Amino acid sequence: MNYFDFYEIPIQFELSASELKKKFLQFSKLYHPDRHVLEDTEKQAAMMEKSLLNTQAYKILSDPMQRMHYILEQEGVISEEGKNAIPQDFLMEMMDVNEKLMELEFGFDENIYTNVANEVSQIKNNLDKQAANWFKETVFPNPKKEVLLKIKDYYFKSKYILRLQNNLSKFAHAKK
Repeated sequence: MNYFDFYEIPIQFELSASELKKKFLQFSKLYHPDRHVLEDTEKQAAMMEKSLLNTQAYKILSDPMQRMHYILEQEGVISEEGKNAIPQDFLMEMMDVNEKLMELEFGFDENIYTNVANEVSQIKNNLDKQAANWFKETVFPNPKKEVLLKIKDYYFKSKYILRLQNNLSKFAHAKK
């Protein structure tokens, strides 16, 4: 079952965290196995399955990146992991950032660190602004394929940026 259908909410990239949590808690009470101990084995198994579905749906839908991946996967835009590519032009843009990161590996320099951190943050902010528009113009069912492809690129670029930010974080901790 589709997680959005399970929660009876429309498919969308941006969700209200409080509304989603409210649905999760409501279904947690409804399907919790302890509430069905007097039921027959078949009913208990069904409630256990729904309880697990509730937990999994909340885990995926409450995380924006996992939710984005889930929607793109459901729409057939993302294929198996490893068969999706980060756009080549983006990778070329990132070469300069990666070179600066390599400099940090050889010796921490506060100025280089600050410049790279700011640059990565600016790139992420620009990507997020673009994506916000795409999220708003995506209407389900039958979203525009070209917009979904842009969101797919955004997804992989964001994952790449997250790895860069994690590497920067390691340099900051190693400095201390």
